[in-house]
Amino acid sequence: MITFTLAIVLLVAGYLLYGRLVERIFGVDKNRPTPVKTMEDGVDYIPMKPWKIFLIQFLNIAGVGPIFGAIMGVQFGSSSFLWIVFGSIFAGAVHDYISGMLSIRNGGCSLPEIHGMYLGERMKKVMLGLMVVLLVMTGAVFVSAPAELLKELTSWNFYIWSVIIFLYYVIATLLPIDKIIGRIYPLFGFCILFMVVGIMCCIFFYHPQLPEIWDGLSNKHPQADTMPIFPMMFISIACGALSGFHATQSPMMARCMTNEKQGRPIFYGAMISEGIVALVWAAAATAFIHDPACQGVGAATLVDYICSSWLGTVGSILALLGVVAAPITTGDTALRSARLIVADFLHYEQKNTKSRLLVAIPIFAASFGVLLFSLRSPGGFDMIWRYFAWTNQILATVTLWALSVYLYREKKCFYITLLPAIFMTMVVSSYIFIAQKEGFGLAPMVAYSIAAVITLSLLVLFVVKMRNKVGSKK
Repeated sequence: MITFTLAIVLLVAGYLLYGRLVERIFGVDKNRPTPVKTMEDGVDYIPMKPWKIFLIQFLNIAGVGPIFGAIMGVQFGSSSFLWIVFGSIFAGAVHDYISGMLSIRNGGCSLPEIHGMYLGERMKKVMLGLMVVLLVMTGAVFVSAPAELLKELTSWNFYIWSVIIFLYYVIATLLPIDKIIGRIYPLFGFCILFMVVGIMCCIFFYHPQLPEIWDGLSNKHPQADTMPIFPMMFISIACGALSGFHATQSPMMARCMTNEKQGRPIFYGAMISEGIVALVWAAAATAFIHDPACQGVGAATLVDYICSSWLGTVGSILALLGVVAAPITTGDTALRSARLIVADFLHYEQKNTKSRLLVAIPIFAASFGVLLFSLRSPGGFDMIWRYFAWTNQILATVTLWALSVYLYREKKCFYITLLPAIFMTMVVSSYIFIAQKEGFGLAPMVAYSIAAVITLSLLVLFVVKMRNKVGSKK
């Protein structure tokens, strides 16, 4: 319990201290007009109250990611607590904050535009394709859990619920952001926070035996031989520490913010809040992991069991909300982001409903196709989830490199993004060489050596390119 308590304190302190430092390094200007003040269009650029934007941002980036990821991550042992805390403070929140603020500074632009500004047009096109693939997979993977649970609660089958959820995606994605997302999602975000506070209070009340850091950081995973902590844990726990998906969501909120000072609580604060969510669920899962009723069950079933055991009827309702509403809202905002990214790339205006449909329909069709493939192929869903997680962290890594270029050019402290970029390059590179099913299945030392060469090469390229830029200016 001491480690868990200290971890919560560190996350809060990280927001108050390191978050303020990052804000100062970036240099906010409260008098600079935000995109919504110069580009309001009644569809995507609509001013909203800061507390609403925070709750929507939190719900968009959280969903069930920090819950399921943390539950899978605790299998590695107490080292997962360290990654959630330090990953959130020094990597995830910095990544979310600076990418979100750059969107505000550039007319609410989508993430590929930021990559293009600092990594070149070729990288912009590559990352555009990667992001659309990631967001299409997000829309698919976050349909499965709620559709499966709704099937068990009703007489309708899985496919009927999947179609209903996708129809909702169409409506929510095409409507102006203040019609459904701006009105309902803050309530969902509040409910998720309320559920987490309830579970955290239960942890302190029931005082379960939780792992302490001084007990050791050895790998507790049941398949430790093929699942080394580095890099597997850093891929499993993404949304609760660092996630590239977050930066795809930030432009939606950047288009609704009325002052740059709102950036730290909305972007940095939402990530720290998500870290707390992941930490609480990691602790809760640890407390129940040896319960016979939890052996061999999925993450969604475990969430329901924990909530109903500790919070009773209210907990069951909140669990239902968390496993059904949260992934659905994440899925539809993912597809909305995909629409905005494609529309920005094509310079295709989105005020007209017909224009939005022309961009959105192929995206919806692709996402539904991915879902059908995952259902009809043996092990298809697990494979898509693993590729989704890896692609997600590649996106975060590339974004960190782009942010480092920006900070270097602006003569600001670029180490706050460069160090996480170097670390995550090692993670994503070694993962694909070590992974048995979706990767090359190489021995860890061989994979680490190859990853080290890749990481060092990128670092040298960064230094050379930046020095050349500085030299050419002189």
